[in-house]
Amino acid sequence: MNKKVYQTLEFNKIREQLAGHASTAGGKALCLDLEPLQSLTDITAAQTETADALSRVYRRGGLYLAGTKDVRASLKRLDIGSSLNITELLDICSLLETAGKAKQYARPIDGREEEPDTLDPLFAALEPCTPLSQEIRRCILSEDEISDEASPALKSVRRSIRTANDRIHSTLSGMVNGSARSYLQDAVITQRNGRYCIPVKAEYRSQVPGMIHDQSSTGSTLFVEPMAVVRLNNELKELYLKEQEEIEHVLERLSGEAASFTEALAEDYQLLTELDFIFAKASLAKEMKATCPVFNEKGKIHIKEGRHPLLNPAKVVPVTIRLGQDYDLLIVTGPNTGGKTVSLKTTGLLTLMGQAGLH
Repeated sequence: MNKKVYQTLEFNKIREQLAGHASTAGGKALCLDLEPLQSLTDITAAQTETADALSRVYRRGGLYLAGTKDVRASLKRLDIGSSLNITELLDICSLLETAGKAKQYARPIDGREEEPDTLDPLFAALEPCTPLSQEIRRCILSEDEISDEASPALKSVRRSIRTANDRIHSTLSGMVNGSARSYLQDAVITQRNGRYCIPVKAEYRSQVPGMIHDQSSTGSTLFVEPMAVVRLNNELKELYLKEQEEIEHVLERLSGEAASFTEALAEDYQLLTELDFIFAKASLAKEMKATCPVFNEKGKIHIKEGRHPLLNPAKVVPVTIRLGQDYDLLIVTGPNTGGKTVSLKTTGLLTLMGQAGLH
């Protein structure tokens, strides 16, 4: 089809409106790439999907799939044995949880049997892989935090970190509030380069043995790591490195578990994207108060009280157009007030929308 027609009839604007009703990046892309179909069978199938989705929207509300993350790049990394990072694993978890919610959305309300429709196979094919999503959620609390319960080794090393921190603070608190108080700029414990220090006045440097890690902009304050905590700081640094190693082990384990479900994850992403696109069509139909058109291959047109979908529905004058039944030629006449052009554009745009599976 001549793409210039899309611009002339403003079909591109309809596609943009449609994309505004999608909640995922993949769904929006499908909306913006929407093309009119040529086969009556394909058109009827697309219209039935839209009608079935609209029926579900009226019965149980909209289907929101914003948690559908594009995990395709992560799945490729899993296929070659790579380990995923926290964000990638959380995206997989979000995708699976969204699949679970979509499956729940499709279940009969109050156990009542419902007539099957064209969307049933899409919902039925979703695989929430609940054990995997629950394990990821149990181990990863946020993009910045792994749970202590993610592994016994991680729990143990973090307990050791807390103990080392307590010992360092206890030692430095004794100095800050006791023997070294008169040599300090402030009675505080601070950190420089990941090591605990105290702020010593420059003139009393010799009174507080230790390593200098920094100084104030004026040079009047030196940040000293007292010798009494050097060994403890070294232990703490080693514990932090061990903690990072244990976190990597947790991520490797979770990635290994996710690698077992790459096919299901890929299919879930595709299904949720398709459902988002279909329900975007239904949402647009609801907003426009649109109806499902019936197509034919006999060249017949019968638009009853049709409104141009881009004009203000409160102001636009509906138009009824019949052609191909009793006569094959229609002459549109009248003064130059825009009505003739709008009528022609309405006919063309509604035809394009209908062929694209839109109400």
